[in-house]
Amino acid sequence: MSLHVSPEDQARADLYALAARLLLAPPDGDLLVALAAADPILGTQDERPLENAWEKLVLAAGVIDAQAAAEEFSALFIAMGTPPVNPYGSLYLSGFLNDTPLARLRDDLAALGLARAAGVGEFEDHLGALCETMRMLVAGGAGRPRQPLARQQQFFETHIEPWYERCLADIAGAPGANFYRVVAGFVAAFLAIEADAFAVDDGHDAAPLQ
Repeated sequence: MSLHVSPEDQARADLYALAARLLLAPPDGDLLVALAAADPILGTQDERPLENAWEKLVLAAGVIDAQAAAEEFSALFIAMGTPPVNPYGSLYLSGFLNDTPLARLRDDLAALGLARAAGVGEFEDHLGALCETMRMLVAGGAGRPRQPLARQQQFFETHIEPWYERCLADIAGAPGANFYRVVAGFVAAFLAIEADAFAVDDGHDAAPLQ
């Protein structure tokens, strides 16, 4: 496991970090300003959907303020009773919160030497938390080396790929989703590129997570 991170992997890690940040909490004013001033993403023909989704996110960040974003986030994810969207893998994979898929995820995180930090309210299978885990697998952090590509692939294909599209479609289609409809489009476009990239790698050079 190497501490060196290539520019391509750093870019991946940065996008995972942004996805995690936007899914776990509403953007503050500084983040909105930074997004509104962000440069375009220039990629290959296969990455055109991400380019377009990024452009929409940049434009959306320029026309919403932090208070409006916070109110929308609260209405979507923190509403009284059952919120419109619960972005937890266990719910999408088994139909129940805090179920067997979460237990399996915790086992895999433990095998990687990772665990939910003290004081964190969200379960580990929150889509934003999973994006943050992928950021750490791609780039390392806090003294931890990055993980091999095959290990990243195993984690992604086990804990994210089976359900992220449905979750992000639910966010985009939820009543009152405006800024977060655009966020969902950006995250979906990025994760689709990740899924396609992993699909061309057989991942046989990593031992199974135990």
